[in-house]
Amino acid sequence: MAENIVTLFQWLVFLGISLTCIFASIMVVSNKNPVHCALWMVLTFLATAGLYVLLHSTFIAVVQVIVYAGAIMMLILFVVMLLDLEVELRSKLKFLYSKAIGGFLALLLMLGIFYAVITRVLQGSSGSFTPEKVSGVGSTRAVGEVLFTDYLLPFEVASILLVAGIVGAVILSKKREPRKE
Repeated sequence: MAENIVTLFQWLVFLGISLTCIFASIMVVSNKNPVHCALWMVLTFLATAGLYVLLHSTFIAVVQVIVYAGAIMMLILFVVMLLDLEVELRSKLKFLYSKAIGGFLALLLMLGIFYAVITRVLQGSSGSFTPEKVSGVGSTRAVGEVLFTDYLLPFEVASILLVAGIVGAVILSKKREPRKE
């Protein structure tokens, strides 16, 4: 009896988090105010982190919150604030073609995902996943061992590229003083 209650609770939490993620994702693409879109995207990222926690991938959940909900969203909000969006809001241009192309590409992506899932189910194979492999995938220890042994050079190259990007952003955002002639 207690097992059934725990399973029911896990399903309710999963459904709540996944419905929150779906609703926030829809709000990101349907809202016209870019700041509101960015805030809905933060909620989407947090709900995704909640799904990672349910999958016992705590390291990936923490990285999701720190990197995406924190750093990437701050970058997006800075870009939104730097742009002159009033010009875009005042213009009455309709982007019918871009919406149609975006909808078509989303439909193709959804059909591809359905095809992959259905063919996997019809084959009846679950792959070579064992409980030991699955439990070690998202753990901090497993990620750290792989990151700092097999992928140390790409990790360092990525850090150098990020520092170069930050320096470039600082240089580009500085206002230049007009020359006195």
